[in-house]
Amino acid sequence: MKTEKEKMLAGEIYDCSAPELWERWHLAKRLQWEYNNTPSDDAGRLSALLDRLLGSRGEQVWISAPFLVDYGENIHLGHHVEINMDCVFLDCNRITIGDYTGIGPGVHIYTVFHPTDPGERRSANGPFWNSAALPVTIGNNVWIGGRSVILPGVTIGDGTTIGAGSVVTRSIPAHVVAAGNPCRVIRHL
Repeated sequence: MKTEKEKMLAGEIYDCSAPELWERWHLAKRLQWEYNNTPSDDAGRLSALLDRLLGSRGEQVWISAPFLVDYGENIHLGHHVEINMDCVFLDCNRITIGDYTGIGPGVHIYTVFHPTDPGERRSANGPFWNSAALPVTIGNNVWIGGRSVILPGVTIGDGTTIGAGSVVTRSIPAHVVAAGNPCRVIRHL
């Protein structure tokens, strides 16, 4: 029988109030609070906190506070990644961001969603809804413009630029400029 965490990472409906998930969620909240309240010039402390918060990261990663996550451990960053302030990463499944990629201010990346059927959404375990989650993959040399929202299951190809304020509801190919709500390809590079 699968644990709730195994169901979560497999894209199945899961109960987010399961003790193993709840424990990591609380740890991530403590670590993000510490990160967001550490002086921006205390590189050693910031690095140590990211090592505990994130699943993995390459060299030369910069994340401007505030930075909010669900679990943190499902976030995997490549080399030379810059994440600007006010970003929210709901990492109930894997979020992978490639090398030399920039994430603008206020970008939200969601891996989690809820069933549309109200009966499936309700949980017997408190106020939390049942959830499901799909991974998000962002390639190398990508720029995500500020205040964009990336929805569960999306892949953004290498060398692509997503215009500010876009809502990315489906995968976007490599080497294009895409923007809008819903986000769509404007031109090929």
